[in-house]
Amino acid sequence: MFHFPQPLGAKNAKPMRLPSTAQCPILIDKGVVVMGISESILKLRESYCLSQEKLAELIGVSRQTVQKWESGASLPEIDRLIKISNCFGLSLDALIKHNGRRVTEELASHNKIFPNYGSLPAWEAYSSGLTVEYRQSYEEGLDVGSLEGLFQETARLPCSAEKEEIADILFRLAVNAPVRSDYPYTEPSDLEQIKLLRDGYETGQKSVALNPQQLQSKVQGAWMGRICGCLLGKPIEGIRTNELHSLLKASGNFPMRRYILSTDITAEMLQQFNFPLSGRCYADIVERAPVDDDTNYTVLAQAIIERSGLHFTPQDVANAWLDLQGKNAYCTAERVAYCNLIRGYTPPASAKYKNPYREWIGAQIRGDYYGYIHPGRPESAAEMAWRDASISHIKNGIYGEMFVAAMLAQAAVSTDLEDILRTGVSQIPSTSRLYRAVYSVLEGFHAGIPEKVCFDHIHRIYDEHSPHDWCHTLSNAMIVASALLYGSGDFGKSICLAVQTGFDTDCNGATVGSVLGMRNGIEQIGYEWTVPVHHQLETSIFGVGTVELSILVDKTLEHIRQAAEANILETKRQKKTE
Repeated sequence: MFHFPQPLGAKNAKPMRLPSTAQCPILIDKGVVVMGISESILKLRESYCLSQEKLAELIGVSRQTVQKWESGASLPEIDRLIKISNCFGLSLDALIKHNGRRVTEELASHNKIFPNYGSLPAWEAYSSGLTVEYRQSYEEGLDVGSLEGLFQETARLPCSAEKEEIADILFRLAVNAPVRSDYPYTEPSDLEQIKLLRDGYETGQKSVALNPQQLQSKVQGAWMGRICGCLLGKPIEGIRTNELHSLLKASGNFPMRRYILSTDITAEMLQQFNFPLSGRCYADIVERAPVDDDTNYTVLAQAIIERSGLHFTPQDVANAWLDLQGKNAYCTAERVAYCNLIRGYTPPASAKYKNPYREWIGAQIRGDYYGYIHPGRPESAAEMAWRDASISHIKNGIYGEMFVAAMLAQAAVSTDLEDILRTGVSQIPSTSRLYRAVYSVLEGFHAGIPEKVCFDHIHRIYDEHSPHDWCHTLSNAMIVASALLYGSGDFGKSICLAVQTGFDTDCNGATVGSVLGMRNGIEQIGYEWTVPVHHQLETSIFGVGTVELSILVDKTLEHIRQAAEANILETKRQKKTE
């Protein structure tokens, strides 16, 4: 029900002693007062964007009566004046005398001050993500079907304080909704519960004992692979495949086999395509690897361990986010979490509060470094990834980071791509949607499903034109798994498959490049991929800026040594307790 704020102090105010009819100033100078009241009612109604019908409903009169008041044909009775003054939070004095300054002052003191919701970035106004919230809640298994109409109708409202208030109510309804009785998945966000639901997979692949030279090659390959895969997808991040494939075909690069270059883009293309092709980070015009969140997070993870050690907590991750990057370095779920942290919501509440993007891809692109420093120890890598992911994501959003970190730990010691993938999903609940999604790719590959059929299937079940599908953990994890399997270990072919499939191109190219760089070593990444990078990476991390790849690699090797020593000590401690 629509209502206005109560006047300041109205709750505890003493009853007002109204003047008698004989004393009422209305009768002293009726013409002046009538004009003042009429103008006051009209201006107040219009300032609140109320129709005459709505105001009449609030006061308990007919629309014609309000029309007469505003035209000056009649005056409100005293009891109606009181109702009007209470509705708008004004004194009778301000209403009757229409003292413009007093009206302004009283409105300012009695009414709340609201932000300009229309100026807020979409990721910072919960009401702007209501359609995503409904999809997310429903896919989590929450019984919100009866609320769909409310979500849709509220999402169509213009940005306003009222829309945000309704969105708050919808958030409370959704977060407190029960899980549907027929929901087939069990998806905890708590680490110990996650461990209880793992499938118990044990690799049959014999682990490789790495000498220092091999380890350095793999770590360097992982960093370079991530950087090159990101650079391949970065210029076209956000494009949809109908335009992407046309662009690649027009430039003789389909199936994709190389970077997209600025010289590929003709004047005709700039006019032909809706996607903005000018001013992008093309490989032939960059001087080094450009700033990107897909590489920022890998450097940031290294900084977190430098600051807080191997036993860092989710709160340590939160503190690093606030200290080491500005707000605009974070997107979707990370932006929401960042703003929540500023407002005092600590992990894991920072991931859950009004965060419609809590299962999007953001955490999946953050887990690489935890795999880098735990070669052959996927469980340790996944546990560390959980600590990182839980400040901004829940359920499959968390699992995505654990999956990637575990894959990278296994890729250091295994060459079997299926083993690497199975090891990755072995660290997440076998009762989850992500587990089922990755295994569906593995099963299809085993059944001999052709490459094109596999990628077309992903496009059938996920709509790349829907932001939720385009940026979700599940759709992009399926692309990563498919690119690894059908790329057959070839670095160039695999990152190109990941990128030409569309969806989150730079994220998927980076993840696939990272895994294969770790598996194959730096020697298997061709010069055609590494030359634009010049062994340098730009970041937006405070105190880091542009960094040499060799520095990142050396620090990673030091963290590997520290993690190995910590693992030995922990193993000894456990044996003593047994």
